[in-house]
Amino acid sequence: MSGHFLGDGHGGFHVRAEEIHVSARTLRSTLRLPEFLFSCLPSKALGSCRPEPWDGDVKPEKQLLGRDAACSRGQRPAPSSPPAAAMSHWRKDHFGASSSEPLKVIIIGNGPSGICLSYLLSGYTPYVKPGAVHPHPLLQRKLLEAPGVSILDQDLDYLSEGLEGRCESPVALLFDALLRPDTDFGGNIESVLTWKLQKERAIPHVVLGRNLPGGAWHSIEGSMVTLSQGQWMGLPDLQVKDWMRKKRRGLRNSRATAGDIAHYYRDYVNKKGLGHNFVSGAVVTAVKWGTPEPSGSGAQDPSPLFQVSGFLTAEDQSQQPFSLCARNVVLATGTSDSPARLGTPGEALPFVHHELSALEVATRAGTVTPASDPVLIIGAGLSAADAVLYARHYNIPVIHAFRRPVDDPRLVFNQLPKMLYPEYHKVHQMMREQSILSPSPYEGYRSLPEHQLLLFKEDRQAVFQDPKGLQKVFGISLVLVLIGSHPNLSFLPGAGADLAVDPDQPLSAKRNPIDVDTFTYQSTQQEGLYAVGPLAGDNFVRFVQGGALAVASSLLKKEARKPP
Repeated sequence: MSGHFLGDGHGGFHVRAEEIHVSARTLRSTLRLPEFLFSCLPSKALGSCRPEPWDGDVKPEKQLLGRDAACSRGQRPAPSSPPAAAMSHWRKDHFGASSSEPLKVIIIGNGPSGICLSYLLSGYTPYVKPGAVHPHPLLQRKLLEAPGVSILDQDLDYLSEGLEGRCESPVALLFDALLRPDTDFGGNIESVLTWKLQKERAIPHVVLGRNLPGGAWHSIEGSMVTLSQGQWMGLPDLQVKDWMRKKRRGLRNSRATAGDIAHYYRDYVNKKGLGHNFVSGAVVTAVKWGTPEPSGSGAQDPSPLFQVSGFLTAEDQSQQPFSLCARNVVLATGTSDSPARLGTPGEALPFVHHELSALEVATRAGTVTPASDPVLIIGAGLSAADAVLYARHYNIPVIHAFRRPVDDPRLVFNQLPKMLYPEYHKVHQMMREQSILSPSPYEGYRSLPEHQLLLFKEDRQAVFQDPKGLQKVFGISLVLVLIGSHPNLSFLPGAGADLAVDPDQPLSAKRNPIDVDTFTYQSTQQEGLYAVGPLAGDNFVRFVQGGALAVASSLLKKEARKPP
């Protein structure tokens, strides 16, 4: 998931039944696979994509998470032929290859990065509008040099040279400048791009995601507002404001609710005709790669071969395995999978949680009330601020602890414009004033700046050490540790550590992302493996789209280099 998200509960939109059911049979029919999901048989090097019979057992009437009600009734697979015989029966399909060919592209993750990349790989091609004038003089001059040539076919390095902005990625700055030419200056000049659907340029692909299209946005409390302005949350060729106008929705202080954005992303996939590329309820458990073994047919594609394995989750939580082969894999999983932990004694106790949703559940259940002991919130970022705001809304007493001084310039509150984010600056004001004023001007709230947590006790007590070295003990009802999150790449060899900029340090979206080529977003360590979004260091939705542009451009050029 890209960018900062406010809240971590559940989105508030009703989903039609036909949008949330898919069976293993749907996956086969959608991708035109044979009666079994196929796998690569690894040896010292990955061999050809040779099918094996699928031994999964689907019980009747059990529906798998996905999108197609017509295929929601699971059936036991028909007895399959031996691999060689089955392979001969596999006809050429919309992937443009025979059964012995792997898929062209597998995208792991169906958030904004994955959706945008799917859009670009589906044949939607950006061109500069005839007569459009970009306000950046140098960029405008470069755009005039190649009239009628798609942005995907141009030199992204050359076009992005000289651009500056709020992101370190040149391609992200380029695509953002083309989509929103003067947004950083408060302007509203229309995009200089026009989009043409050219199906002959499409690259067959599949997008695997745990949730509905939109990814982790569907796990966020729907009423929370986005950190970024609503117009910055949009994807190509469908502005959020236009979509919301048709839905008779409005922006709040130029910002949208998380629920609206989740609904927008799901709707975007439908409106752009991308649904057949998406498989929801898919959990990837392993990605392996190697060089294909030579075949007896002569020429052999020297590019790596990837094996992507995992399972589809049924409503009854049963799991149906799958294994697919591909020439290219794109990592677009975001960073919200694994909440960061303190490593403090007692952190595993049942009243210690790492997601805001735990407070929401406790509030609804009545286990935390205004009469309860305080809720302890640990952290000084936006998620912690969301928890403070949520607790204050329900009059739940709060103890708010964090390691840094209130006026530390690295605190996110000191980097946000007050006019755009009044609620966060209110929390920052509370953090500052309560820590120096006694009695507190904010009843039911107490901040503990520069406090180190020593341990949690089983009797719901938290022991801290203050800046002077003195110990303090507080009785608490619930603990929320909200200090960030890490990407969960456990499905990669070595959990992806060897792919990071610094392989000796933990993978981190902000400090140690996956090391990718600046203009293709391909891993510098593994050909055919790409990373986009926060995994590549792009942390806001408006900028993750540049990574998708870079990947699509790279893949299109790979296709063009292949012999007919």
